[in-house]
Amino acid sequence: MTFQSPKGTYDLLPPASERVLAVREALAAPVRQAGYGYVETPTFEDTELFKRGVGESTDVVSKEMYTFDDKGGRSLTLRPEGTASVVRAVLQHNLHNGQLPVKLWYSGSQYRYERAQKGRYRHFWQVGAEALGAEDPALDAELVALAWRGFASLGLKGVTLLLNSLGDQVCRPVYRAALQDFLRGLDLDEATRARIEINPLRVLDDKRPEVQEQLEGAPLVADHLCAACKAYHEEVRTLLTALGVPFTDEPKLVRGLDYYTRTTFEFVHGGLGSQSAVGGGGRYDGLSEMLGGPALPSVGWALGVDRTYLAMEAEGLLDEAPAARVQVYGVPLGEEARRRMFLLVEELRAAGLRVDMAFGGKGLKGAMKGADRSGARFALILGERDLAAQAVQVKDLTTAEQTEVPLAQVSDVLKGKLQ
Repeated sequence: MTFQSPKGTYDLLPPASERVLAVREALAAPVRQAGYGYVETPTFEDTELFKRGVGESTDVVSKEMYTFDDKGGRSLTLRPEGTASVVRAVLQHNLHNGQLPVKLWYSGSQYRYERAQKGRYRHFWQVGAEALGAEDPALDAELVALAWRGFASLGLKGVTLLLNSLGDQVCRPVYRAALQDFLRGLDLDEATRARIEINPLRVLDDKRPEVQEQLEGAPLVADHLCAACKAYHEEVRTLLTALGVPFTDEPKLVRGLDYYTRTTFEFVHGGLGSQSAVGGGGRYDGLSEMLGGPALPSVGWALGVDRTYLAMEAEGLLDEAPAARVQVYGVPLGEEARRRMFLLVEELRAAGLRVDMAFGGKGLKGAMKGADRSGARFALILGERDLAAQAVQVKDLTTAEQTEVPLAQVSDVLKGKLQ
């Protein structure tokens, strides 16, 4: 029997894995430049953290969490999203008692028991950013712009930003009541009708066509915003426009988690089929209090690494061959040469070059095949005669030109050729 990866998961292998790593780094680069510090939280947390933080009425909590009891009888859950964990860490370590806002970013695995399909996996990767402890439309605009810059740095042209406001504790109850009155008159199944009473906004997020058809004419949150929320949202829109970040107002956008307030946004791409979202987020001013902390108005986002990769694939941005993992490949001929090549490889790595060598006692033909497959630009051929001359043969694998270089000079010569 040979084992397979579990359903809804996949392995990242070279060269695709190198590209995925580059995607993560590109999405994280703008937030690092903006002074956000890296945070890493446990892969599993107390189940109650997600029930309270994400919301028991959400599909994430009610259907998709990987929950188990540990040997001490504690209920734990594999992390389905990153924000609740970050807020918990901030509160636990009293970061909110220092300079505000607390600006953090993360990159890691999330787990949800999804219906497995392209772009929707049970184990997936996100890059996320959170700014905690300030209620400021400029902070919302900053985070949206940083995400936009990350997508742009990857060359993506087909990303669209959808923007909405969900109101606050003043105007949301009025909208909630109006929405509940509308939804109670629809022909919905029992589970969806129960959701109307718990969190009616979740019904707006229902993707089933038979539900969406009935939602035509549903009251919109934009029509129920209080003056303060309208002014706040207009300032976010004005700042994004000033930054040159294009957006589309989407009054039905609610996102899939219960903690959002005011600014809500989603990045979508047309090349992913039904799973169009490549990232999103919003303001979550009440989450800290839900988790037992003080008032800590906050905003953040999470961007899907795998979906961003698929978006790049759809736009043909992955057609070029990836950069070679190594620049130089050592080909030793004989035992003494193998020992000297091993030391030379380490010397060249210490000098900042990406270097590999042939292992396993291969002859010249087999070792040169390895050099070709590695994608290296240069092969270093070292035999007994070369050892006696304290030199090495440097072969350009693109032109087949070969020159003899003293061992003491090989690092400088290669650096000059690879510039």
